[in-house]
Parts: sequence; structure tokens; C-alpha cells
Amino acid sequence: MFDKPQVYLAPMQGVVDHLMRDMLTRLGGFDMCVTEFVRVVDQRVSDKVFFRLCPEIENGCLTPSGVPVRIQLLGQHPEWLAVNAEVAVAHGSPGIDLNFGCPAKTVNRHKGGAVLLKEPQTLFNIISTVRDAVPSDKPVCAKIRLGYEDKSLALENADAIRQAGADLLTVHARTKVDGYKPPAYWDWIAKIKEKVDIPVIANGEIWNAHDAIRCREQSATSHIMLGRGALSLPNLAATITSNQTPMTWYQVKQLLVQYSGFEVFGNKGKYYPNRVKQWLTYLKREYAEAEALFMQIRRLQEASEIVRHIDAVA
Repeated sequence: MFDKPQVYLAPMQGVVDHLMRDMLTRLGGFDMCVTEFVRVVDQRVSDKVFFRLCPEIENGCLTPSGVPVRIQLLGQHPEWLAVNAEVAVAHGSPGIDLNFGCPAKTVNRHKGGAVLLKEPQTLFNIISTVRDAVPSDKPVCAKIRLGYEDKSLALENADAIRQAGADLLTVHARTKVDGYKPPAYWDWIAKIKEKVDIPVIANGEIWNAHDAIRCREQSATSHIMLGRGALSLPNLAATITSNQTPMTWYQVKQLLVQYSGFEVFGNKGKYYPNRVKQWLTYLKREYAEAEALFMQIRRLQEASEIVRHIDAVA
């Protein structure tokens, strides 16, 4: 399916929107992006929602730098997921991603995301129904965690997904209960890879190029997905794929200015204060200056005030 190791940008809900996808893919190293999830309940989702979560539809489902963007669906009803998968593909999505990994309490309470890892048969039913609904040349992909409370169903879930006809499996190497606490159990991805004969993408705790090497060795797969690491070190993908030097704080500051321009003058300006603060909480893992900037703006609510602080920072 792949002719080279793939690097995916993770679909971090409420964080990696189209503006962040644009910015990070411009820095290079990514082969594919996945959207924030389109929540499917018991009806066809409106075109407005698809275009809001994936404005790249207007550009052939490509970021401005040409990286493909696949639409992600989340839900529990096979038939409605299939209906909306057909809609997503009709809009140009180069395949479908199905979310079985979201740990959010609200999502799980409504029987979406990681809670479905308790039900291998439900996973099978969803994927097989979606696979039957979309053209065979459009891959159907699943993203899972190792389990809900424990790893006891990890191999059974992976096998159910494979048997249902999925073309690709991404594994976040922790359970729902683990949340985002280290470590990520990359060795379990190797166990899953022995069980299934489809490409597997490893996800979790990849913060630098050395982590990527260790992950690939322990997971026995060359394909990886980057999430929080790419927000902490914006050119992480390029440091992995082309040995690029990690960005300096000065370069990151220029990105913050660029991001501010996108957000303030784009259609998401009202979300800008919360989004830039959230990004800084990730950046401060790699850059002490980000911590100082965050402390300066943490109580500010006006976008213009925040932008002034970013412009003024050394």
C-alpha cells in the first residue's frame, strides 16, 4: 500500500484544525493529515459541517502545501457511518478514517470513540458496513487504542478490524484509562502487527527524532503518526524524515505571528485566545520562552492584546 515509510499528522480534537494543518505541513515531512472527527449520530451530517471541519475540500482535500487530508468519522451506528462515509468520499476525501480511540468522557458516554474497544463485534460491524459503502479504491482506516481499561482485547479488536476489511490500522499505544500518561507501549503494536496483514501506523510519545527511531524499532512498523510532539516541536516531522535541525525559538515565534494572522483575520478569530494559549502549553515542553510568553498572556481575552505581546516578545 505504501512505497515508503509514512508520517501522519494526528487528528487532535480542538487543536489541529485546518489552520494548524496548513502551518505544520508547510514545514515538511508529512504524508497525510486526518481531520478532527465529524460526529455521526442518526442522520446525514450537513455539508456545512464537512466544509467547516475540512475546508480543504475546496482544494481537492489537500492542504495548501499539497498534503492529502482524510476525513475522520466518529459514531456507533454502522449504517449512518456508512451514509456519511459516502458523503465524505463524494466531497473528495481520499479515504475514510474511523475513530475508536477518543478518550473524552462526553464522547465515550454517548458510545463513541474508545468505549467501542469493549465490543470487537461492533468494530467489525461498523468497518464492514463502511467498507461496503465506499469505492474499493478509497481506503477505510481505523484508529484505536490498546483497549479501554486494559489490553485484554487488543489483539481481538485488531483482528476484527482486519477481517472487516480495513485497509490501514493506526494504534495509539495506550489504553483509554492510560490517557496520555507515559509510557506508550510500542511493543504492543508489534504484537498487533504480527496478528494483522495490513499496514499499521504507530502513535504515542514521539517527541523527537530519537523517539521515532525507538518507536519504529519496538513497534516493528516504519509508519508513524505525530500528535502532541508536532505541536511541541513544529518541524518534528522534518527532523525525522530529512534530519532537519529542530527549530529555534526565533523561528517558532515567527510561526506564532503567522498563526495569529490566520486566526485573527480568518473565520475562527473568536477561538484564537484559547487556541494560541493551548499551543503554547505544548511549545513550552521544548522552549522555555514559550512558558514565559504563556504567563504574560494567560489572562488576556482580546486577540489584539495577545498579538501585541507576541510581536513584542524576544
